[in-house]
Amino acid sequence: MRRYGSPLLLVLVGAAVLRISLFSELYLRYVQAALRPYLVVSGVALTLLGLAMAAVRRPAHDDQETAREEGADEGHGEGREGEDGHHHGHGPRVAWLLTLPAVALLLFPPPALGSYSAEREAAQRAAQGVGTFPALPAGDPVELTVGQFDSRAIYDSGRSLKARSVRMTGFVTHGDDGTWYVTRLMVTCCAADATTSKVEVRGGDAPPVDSWVTVTGVWHPKGELGADSAWPPVLDATSVKRVKQPADPYEQR
Repeated sequence: MRRYGSPLLLVLVGAAVLRISLFSELYLRYVQAALRPYLVVSGVALTLLGLAMAAVRRPAHDDQETAREEGADEGHGEGREGEDGHHHGHGPRVAWLLTLPAVALLLFPPPALGSYSAEREAAQRAAQGVGTFPALPAGDPVELTVGQFDSRAIYDSGRSLKARSVRMTGFVTHGDDGTWYVTRLMVTCCAADATTSKVEVRGGDAPPVDSWVTVTGVWHPKGELGADSAWPPVLDATSVKRVKQPADPYEQR
């Protein structure tokens, strides 16, 4: 079985990549949707490479066995068996542990980033430039991402959120003083570059941490426009509804 260690590891990793990218949408927990084709190609390539390595190593092993049998017929079998036994007796069997992460990824894909990752980011934000934003669509409530609400609440000199009912979806994080927030993580490429957008919610009971909610309400102005005191912005909630986690848990920049 030792000769199949490397091929098996490649096949397991390839199968895990295909499981999250080709046969499900789990890959959205880690990268943007545009990277799906690259993941599928990588998974197929790893799987085929592992199978090819296994196929090549099988004939080589058969040739070695034939050579040993011929050596035994000539009276040299005992020495060869001794060498072979010594070689296999001290092999790095612990290397098989390398298959465990691949099996774990195949069977138990890691969850999307959540409240722990969001809370690691400092609350202070440098001003990104105050200015006017395009007008919001007609009709209430208007659908916004958490990031869009953040930007308009903190930097929009035109106050486009004033007196407008808005609706946004995110996961729940809690503050130390009993406050709670609807939160989303924003990515540029993958989960490794995620940053946090969050909105303090007032007027509703705090749902459990990491649960997903759709919140409807009205912007509650606070702090000076463009200053750290304006972040995180506040929403006076009129409705808080528990929902399922979306297939793509991240917002795009």
